[in-house]
Amino acid sequence: MSMTREETRQVIDEYVSYLIDNSDAAHPMWNIEKIRSGKPNKWNYIDGCMITALLRMYEITGIRKYLDFSDGFVSAFVNEDGTVGTYSVDEYNLDNVRPACNLFTLYDLTGKEKYRKAMDTVRSQLDTMPRTNEGNFWHKKIYPYQVWLDGMYMAQPFYVEYEKRFNKMSGCIDSYKQFQNVRRLMRDEETGLYYHGYDESREMYWADKETGCSPNFWLRATGWFMASLVDTAEAMGEQLYNEYRTLQDMLKELADSLLKYMDKESHMFYQVIDKKDAQGNYLETSGSALIAYALLKGVRLGYLPKRYADIAEEIFYGITDRYLSKNEDGTPKLGGICLVAGLGGEQHRDGSLEYYFSEPVVENDAKGTAPLLLAYTELPGLAD
Repeated sequence: MSMTREETRQVIDEYVSYLIDNSDAAHPMWNIEKIRSGKPNKWNYIDGCMITALLRMYEITGIRKYLDFSDGFVSAFVNEDGTVGTYSVDEYNLDNVRPACNLFTLYDLTGKEKYRKAMDTVRSQLDTMPRTNEGNFWHKKIYPYQVWLDGMYMAQPFYVEYEKRFNKMSGCIDSYKQFQNVRRLMRDEETGLYYHGYDESREMYWADKETGCSPNFWLRATGWFMASLVDTAEAMGEQLYNEYRTLQDMLKELADSLLKYMDKESHMFYQVIDKKDAQGNYLETSGSALIAYALLKGVRLGYLPKRYADIAEEIFYGITDRYLSKNEDGTPKLGGICLVAGLGGEQHRDGSLEYYFSEPVVENDAKGTAPLLLAYTELPGLAD
């Protein structure tokens, strides 16, 4: 039996406290990948997304423990001289840029100069980040000439926010051009959906020899990309009016394409978006939550018509009805989260349906929890 909306919100508040009370910078209970690896924690985007959600919770509630926890967590990695423990520019990994988005908020709220210096440290990675010939950042140095949708969320909001604050917006057109390249190269004209990855060299076994694209539309990658559109547009603002409006147009265009594939009963989306009936496909939490977040925030900022907020609420409560519950001991849990999915690497991740359906489905991982909390903070009545 599903909970009422008030009960759902109460469980979510309990859930956030449960996660905070059982986590610190060395032992985040929401980082299932790190827990399974048995390795010490380090600067990473999974924790970064969770801290983003907690800082947003602080913004809308004023509850001090959200800020204090976030400040303590990030401070454990950021040194007084602005260096970041366990982070290396030379790794050239866009995932490691994402946590730096929290530095802006923490600097604004605490005034700690080390956060300001750390922004420069991470920004320096983008100065020498390898690029495709078309101008996009490689997803990682270990994935040459590859662009992944995930990477747009990991790097572009930070890039544009930094340029707006400290560099007279000089890199914002570069960021915009990278979005335009993704639309031109990775969008499928027939469905309006975006492929997970693109290999400019066409050398990877997963890449189509004509288009360079991977074979399928992975839900969470699409959710990351939607979130990148709304977050980057927010960072850019009206100073670059045409580019600002084009990002909004891309958001609405993708929303309209995606919503055709929303499951009518659950209001969620499938792990591989357009293959509902494929054996092994399932309704997935993280990607659905990212879509709900992007739609709700898009409406709040005036990028999307108000009717999209109603749809996003249906998605949000569809997730919580299906996957938010309590254990026998009364502790809350969120399920239906794909642990990880990528392309290439030692695991021979080929972008096939079988591959996307084979990755573990877990509970309480921040790749699902953080987007759900971000969507929660955008619900009417909570968001400003």
